[in-house]
Amino acid sequence: MTASSIGTPEQLRDPNYTPPLGVAVPLGIQHVLAMFVPNVTPAIIVCGAAGIGFGSDQGALGFPDMTYMIQMSMLFAGIATLFQTIGFGPVGARLPIVQGTSFAFIPVMIPAVAGAGTAGLAGLLTGVFIGGIFHFLLGTVIGRLRFALPPLVTGLIVLMIGLALVRVGIQYAAGGVPLMGTENFGTLSKWTPALVVIAVTLAIKFFARGFAAVAAVLIGIIAGYLVALAMGQVSFAPMDRAGWFTVPSPFHWGFRFDWAIVIGMCFMAVVSAIETVGDTSGITKGGAGREATDKEIQGATFADGLGTALAGVFGGLPNTSFSQNVGLVAMTGVMSRHVVTFGALFLILCGLVPKVGAFINTVPINVLGGGVIVMFGMVCASGISMLSDVHWNRRNMVIFAVALSVSLGLQLEPSALQHLPRTAQILLTSGLLPAALIAVVLNLLLPEHLTEESTEEVSGGLAGQKG
Repeated sequence: MTASSIGTPEQLRDPNYTPPLGVAVPLGIQHVLAMFVPNVTPAIIVCGAAGIGFGSDQGALGFPDMTYMIQMSMLFAGIATLFQTIGFGPVGARLPIVQGTSFAFIPVMIPAVAGAGTAGLAGLLTGVFIGGIFHFLLGTVIGRLRFALPPLVTGLIVLMIGLALVRVGIQYAAGGVPLMGTENFGTLSKWTPALVVIAVTLAIKFFARGFAAVAAVLIGIIAGYLVALAMGQVSFAPMDRAGWFTVPSPFHWGFRFDWAIVIGMCFMAVVSAIETVGDTSGITKGGAGREATDKEIQGATFADGLGTALAGVFGGLPNTSFSQNVGLVAMTGVMSRHVVTFGALFLILCGLVPKVGAFINTVPINVLGGGVIVMFGMVCASGISMLSDVHWNRRNMVIFAVALSVSLGLQLEPSALQHLPRTAQILLTSGLLPAALIAVVLNLLLPEHLTEESTEEVSGGLAGQKG
């Protein structure tokens, strides 16, 4: 199918244009497939950290809590996407922005629920709700915050998000946390499907073109799933217990205010808001060849926050714009927001059907681990890519070095803060909050004249010391 059969060049660059249904619906579902795996993965990780995911006692019941959270991840990703594409009042960019559950919040969420079971979810989802309201309010001032978050700061934060998560991928691929310390952890039978996922993902990513390259992780997981099925590692018991329709319930696990979680969610809302600004600009540049307007950026931020707040009320995790779908808009050349609207409706339908969430729960954790290794590695790579825009003089090197050493060190050795209150421990051992605070404060306080000292001078000084 050629672009001319979909519409004229002017129509394809117009967000308000609707291609023929026979084209618009498949393109919309393509957007969903590109973000499906990363959208539901955070729910699986959070439930696993809470002790109600894979390997827990809930397995005999079909993982009802994890299934519900996966459903809400799909449902409110769809609803938040509708906020962006259709909009109402000041809410929504009226652009083809796809919303989904954010990886960025995971390092803050894991210590907040670790081993707490469903009791930990009440405080977490309350924090998501309040953080979403704070995120919504950021829409009124988002333009004035960007000065404090140059590539040095944002790149470091994204890198820290990836570094905080790569351990999770290895644990999953080796069999999951419940098997750690046993002989079954890290066996060849566990690693085989995970390695198949990685190998197929890389092969598709490098040798395929078009949508296949965009959905490489999804295709890799399907391949790993088939291998795990042949090895007898797949159980369909969760699907037998799941119903065909469910109604979301407000504060499904209760309401509990926790300062550590609320502060962490509000802090990460700033990071997510800046990410959405970048994605909004990327969509208008890649799809329409223009800069995003202030109204579009503000509307996108409002939709981000409102979608997160609603997700928190009904048991979903924080939402943000999905960057891979920005690339998909540029690749297809179709700027129509209504195409993404069809994708959002498909997500909502999936979210209302428990059988869909239960089927996702049949994916063995080691298969998911193979995909997670690739996805979290890409998060690290994205951070490094952002840091490539930094002028690496002595000033910026010092800021990066101090922020990275302190934040990564606290993340690797959380017991160093065992005498601090629990709230401080959760916030500081995530790695993200200290990295961002140190980088922002030093970037604002260190004099700019230090930037005149070049990287070559620094390298020469180090070489002289070594000699």
